[in-house]
Amino acid sequence: MNEKTDVVIAGAGPNGLLLAGELALAGVRPVVLEQLPAPDAELKANGIVGQANRVLDLRGLYEMLSGSDQPPQPMDAYIFAGMHVPFGDLAGNPMYGMLIQQPRVVRRLSDWVRDLGVDIRWGNELTGIEPHSDHVRLSVTGPDGDYGLDTTYLVGADGGKSRVRKAVGIEFPGLTTDVVARVAHVSLPDEYRTGYGAVDVPGIGTIPFGHNRFDKGVFIYVEFEPGRAMVGTIEYGTLLPENAPPLTIVELRESVGRVLGVDLPLEPPIGPGPHALRRINGQNTRQADRYREGNVFLVGDAAHVHSAMGGPGLNLGMQDAMNLGWKLAATVHGWAPPGLLDTYHTERYPAGERVMMHSMAQAALMAAGPEVTALRTLFGELVATPDGTSHIANLLAGSDVRYDVGNDHRLAGRLVPELTLADGRRVAQLLHHGRPVLLDLSGGEHAGAVQGWQDRVDVVVATATDRPAAALLIRPDGYVAWAADELDEDGLRAALARWFGEESDVTALSA
Repeated sequence: MNEKTDVVIAGAGPNGLLLAGELALAGVRPVVLEQLPAPDAELKANGIVGQANRVLDLRGLYEMLSGSDQPPQPMDAYIFAGMHVPFGDLAGNPMYGMLIQQPRVVRRLSDWVRDLGVDIRWGNELTGIEPHSDHVRLSVTGPDGDYGLDTTYLVGADGGKSRVRKAVGIEFPGLTTDVVARVAHVSLPDEYRTGYGAVDVPGIGTIPFGHNRFDKGVFIYVEFEPGRAMVGTIEYGTLLPENAPPLTIVELRESVGRVLGVDLPLEPPIGPGPHALRRINGQNTRQADRYREGNVFLVGDAAHVHSAMGGPGLNLGMQDAMNLGWKLAATVHGWAPPGLLDTYHTERYPAGERVMMHSMAQAALMAAGPEVTALRTLFGELVATPDGTSHIANLLAGSDVRYDVGNDHRLAGRLVPELTLADGRRVAQLLHHGRPVLLDLSGGEHAGAVQGWQDRVDVVVATATDRPAAALLIRPDGYVAWAADELDEDGLRAALARWFGEESDVTALSA
């Protein structure tokens, strides 16, 4: 007889683990299946940029991951297609950043969800998926043999080659660009290093931190830690054979020589790992045509893959997880309004489209040729304008996507603004438990309307200087479901029903 559970998550990467924690906070204990025997040590992302930092702050996870007791801080500048974009003078700068390597994210989130009672099964490979109208039957191979698992809902957080996506027939349209990208940690003579994040190459001069465009490709140099250099290249127009041997430092050194036109004495890295050493042979830009098929959902790379330029992956995938988690838990608990699970696709698909667009645009702006050089000059002039800077900041942060929540207030459908209440609490702290919150800044005028939802929605009556609205109904993922500048009980009750189900019997709740 098969084991039964409410939710199974395939994949224990950052997105799968964050989703597992969201479900656990809401009282649903998922099973997480991961074919790797332990948390993945492969170096992929080196940081988290954009609104994901604020989303993590909503659960107290930003402090845990960053090691700082300060809230997320906007970055003074960032890059777009290798071009420096300053944000220092931008009011309401949405571009937050955290320098952290992905293996550390996975380890910390693993500890977090374990403490919440989540069952993470390392070394358990999902080998069979049989979807039904009201459940999904799974076959799993674990260290102790094969077993069956029946789940009401299955979430694929299993990467770009997602077994889950393929098993349920979700198409993955897009394109594969003829580029080869290589990156590795290397050892470089001290005389080539000019300080934190830059390299001095004889015959060329100082090459700054990040992506640098040359006539024959892109050269990448980053030094997140002094003396620990990461070098990469992107070459256009050709692909390697499918059976090409794994990347070596020698191959990377040869690629650097072709891109720069000079040799760079790269050697294997010194010191303890893990060390990056990977190649991408053909850049995929693809998005699942739907994020849901029946009782099966996709998050993160299982739903979308794109260039890593600018590091948008974790920002996109983590917000997928936060968006789906509370909706899935509400459905398991039986109070989700009709169609709530369908809003996962309608809200997150456009966010994925925006990342596909700007990642391809950045790749195009890094290509060789005088026409591209001219385009970069023009683009740089546009970005230097206040409107251009603001547009790029919101695009990269993901804050230019507004959910349709059925309310036309200027804050509705947006991530709740940064706000410190008169008693010193930040709005992020109100959401640490993962529950919806009515933040009433009108002296309690709206609080009574929530009585029929008091089992699902927390009410905070407070005051704030320069309040952004009289009241805000904040979803568990931090997005504003409703807001008003004056008393609007009817509008609030409609929003409560739309997002948090039918009103409960107040007498029964208080008995």
